[in-house]
Amino acid sequence: MRLAPIASLLALPLLSPLAVDAATVISVGDGDTLRVEDRGKNITIRVACIDAPEMAQAPYGQQARQALQELLPVGSTVTLKAQTKDRYGRTVAEVFTQNGTNAGLALVQQGHAFAYRQYLKQCDEWAYLDRERLAQRYRVGVWRFDGGIQRPWDWRDANRGAPRQPSQRPVTLTIINDRTAPASSPGRRWYCANVGSWERAQQLLREGHTYLDGDSDGEACERLR
Repeated sequence: MRLAPIASLLALPLLSPLAVDAATVISVGDGDTLRVEDRGKNITIRVACIDAPEMAQAPYGQQARQALQELLPVGSTVTLKAQTKDRYGRTVAEVFTQNGTNAGLALVQQGHAFAYRQYLKQCDEWAYLDRERLAQRYRVGVWRFDGGIQRPWDWRDANRGAPRQPSQRPVTLTIINDRTAPASSPGRRWYCANVGSWERAQQLLREGHTYLDGDSDGEACERLR
């Protein structure tokens, strides 16, 4: 693979925001989700018009998160171009770095996320599809293999749990590394104490376990962060 063309492609302009709303990055949960402080409030941001691999889609989910962390380091100032709120209460927004780089567009161009076709009308559709074609052409990131990896939306559909009502049966416990942890069971109810990580809690929240977000701020199990 020739790396020089990619380096030059990454220098292409990635669009500046039309609306300005400055915020400070608090944390990055995965390749398309972060927390910011905006005018004294902590807000969960779902990066608009992209879909990054889930954390369970190793190693691509971890690589996407790392790429977003490098683009948006904790403590850095970002500009948000907000669009709407999703069903989990997260603010959907295009996110721009201090130098004007569109973070979502950059992730697509680097092969760390897909253009989220279902929602592209909210953004510059041509730009996102064009960057995705470039990543596919140079076989970077999720395009390392012909056709790319399983799309995150397909992965979620394939791994979506059974009915989300709490099970009335007792939860079976297993011992893992001398720690007690509940075994997986269909329709089980999770608790922050046994989720295991902040990233896993956000994934469960996206899968519909909204009770993990007790204060309805769009973030599950904050104390795990």
